Amino acid sequence: MSLENASRRRFMKGALTSIPAVTMGSGISLTASAREAPEQLSEYQPVFFDPDEWMFILAACDRLIPSEGDGPGALETNVPIFIDRQMEGRFGYAADWYMKGPFPDDVSPLMGYQSSMLPRDVYQAGIAATRDYCISQYGQEFSELDSGIQDEVLQQLEQEQITFESVSARQFFTFLLQNTKEGYFADPIHGGNKHMAAWQFIGFPGARGSYLEWVDQHNVKYPLGPVSLTGERG
Repeated sequence: MSLENASRRRFMKGALTSIPAVTMGSGISLTASAREAPEQLSEYQPVFFDPDEWMFILAACDRLIPSEGDGPGALETNVPIFIDRQMEGRFGYAADWYMKGPFPDDVSPLMGYQSSMLPRDVYQAGIAATRDYCISQYGQEFSELDSGIQDEVLQQLEQEQITFESVSARQFFTFLLQNTKEGYFADPIHGGNKHMAAWQFIGFPGARGSYLEWVDQHNVKYPLGPVSLTGERG
């Protein structure tokens, strides 16, 4: 994870190739109206995370896709709301995953997720362990640390320089980063990508029915804004 905001922006732009426009983990109905305003992050009441966990999610997402720099940040695009909803959806319960053992320690990532813990359990254990680590090392909650130290802690989680007894630090960070990117780029119907701001930033057309007339126009900026699954237009 780079600590330079410009590098992060380039990374997030390139990440679109691996993130579907619609994530199927939440189980949310596609019948929402385009006239329904997105929820305000400051007023949102988490359905899964408790208040302390929520403060961690807000702070961590803000460092993974910061508000400063080009383009919207994770908080402006309601990424934490997306993650909270995922915990109560099919992803959080690993509803579509094979979750039976054995779970070998040394196995290729190509073999997929290797743990008996549900993603929602990984989040709760990972947040608790990281908060305890920050208090013991720095005397403050993760959410209270300055941004530079927060970045260092996230890097330590990613590189598993911190060892937790209850959960893999690297797996926790992997889920956190994966879901942050998904919430940034997924269709707004799933809670994130508020007003399709991330799509507008990268010039992605969203769920437009057809734009074949633009396919062969190379090196020409696409002039039309994105459209969401509910018909909202950017």
